[in-house]
Amino acid sequence: MPPRPPAPFTDYGPFPYVTNIREATLENSNYRQALWTGKYLQNTLMSIPPGGDIGLEIHPDTDQFLRIEDGQGIVQMGESRNHLNFRQPVLAGYGIFIPAGTWHNVTNVGTGDLRLYSIYAPPHHPHGTIHPTKAIAERMGD
Repeated sequence: MPPRPPAPFTDYGPFPYVTNIREATLENSNYRQALWTGKYLQNTLMSIPPGGDIGLEIHPDTDQFLRIEDGQGIVQMGESRNHLNFRQPVLAGYGIFIPAGTWHNVTNVGTGDLRLYSIYAPPHHPHGTIHPTKAIAERMGD
């Protein structure tokens, strides 16, 4: 019997769901993909190519947690887009806590993709979001 193709991706929220988050993050090749979206929390997976970044952003009403699963980057944060006074290298295993209202960016400084996941509270992206590339995310205003 031939192997079955993988099931199409779905955002599993708001239903109960269990997964190996490390494996899911490492398997993701999209710039951004919502894995689970609930009423008060959202998990997205991200893959940033070498030299790429998340993009300087701020979430006025959303706290955010990022966990690096593979690769190396630089995280920057600050009170204004022109004053990112917090700068720190990050590697696999690092967690990044971003308070609501903080400008932030993560840049991939490694030679391979930077794989990470993000937790937003409350959710930030529409249920089922998939952005294969950063350019597509920007065109969609996200």
